[in-house]
Amino acid sequence: MDKIGIFGANGRMGLALVEACTQANNTQIAAAMVRSNSELLSTLVVNKQPCASKELCFSNEDEVATSDANVLIDFTLPEGMKRHLELAVLLKLPMVIGTTGLTASDMDELRAAAAHIPIVFARNFSVGVTLLLDLVQTAATKLADEMDIEIFEAHHRNKIDAPSGTALAIGEAIAEAKGWDHEQVARYDRTAVEQAKSQNEIGYSVLRAGDIVGEHTAYFATMGERLELTHKATSRLTFASGAVRAAKWLRNKPNGLYDMQDVLGLK
Repeated sequence: MDKIGIFGANGRMGLALVEACTQANNTQIAAAMVRSNSELLSTLVVNKQPCASKELCFSNEDEVATSDANVLIDFTLPEGMKRHLELAVLLKLPMVIGTTGLTASDMDELRAAAAHIPIVFARNFSVGVTLLLDLVQTAATKLADEMDIEIFEAHHRNKIDAPSGTALAIGEAIAEAKGWDHEQVARYDRTAVEQAKSQNEIGYSVLRAGDIVGEHTAYFATMGERLELTHKATSRLTFASGAVRAAKWLRNKPNGLYDMQDVLGLK
């Protein structure tokens, strides 16, 4: 039985993870955790009414130590995630991490932790997006070098990081296939540029509006033709189900840093 502890269980993704766990076979929610100052502590996850014994209630993050969770999932903000990561290492529990907006220093901490516990980290846990990363690398290697490469992404008005983690993952996959240094070729703002674009760059465009769950398109364009590889998500349950799939896969794996391509057997 996979017994999953969910950090940030009251957030948009947290609630989707709760739903995904209830739909997955041979899976149980061992802990639905929120901040220690949350008004939701000791209330039911389903309808936020006062809890009775043996019902699924929101609990303090530190209570994961006394739960019977055997794998953890975290989609919280970077600062919270790093605190939870320390707890996971202390408890020797595998962890699935979908937090975006991580810095290079944050990634170093993630890699260091992976020496002690198995971790699946991905900027997007959708099976479709994972396949998209594979497709853009094929396109990048097969298409001629004179192709213009651009990435567009759209999300809801409340998303903070821009470009999204998924957009960056697409760009990094393309750069890897091309043998480029992503940081050298990424272009986030062209307002001060007074020359035509180069083919040796990856441009990013961002839209934030309404309740868009997530849309990503990689453009490969030249004179006379254009290839567009697009993924559109219409429900957060898509990402949550992928994360639960990763959690089930991660149990009993050796220590190390994995991604969704590992989970899907694409490596």
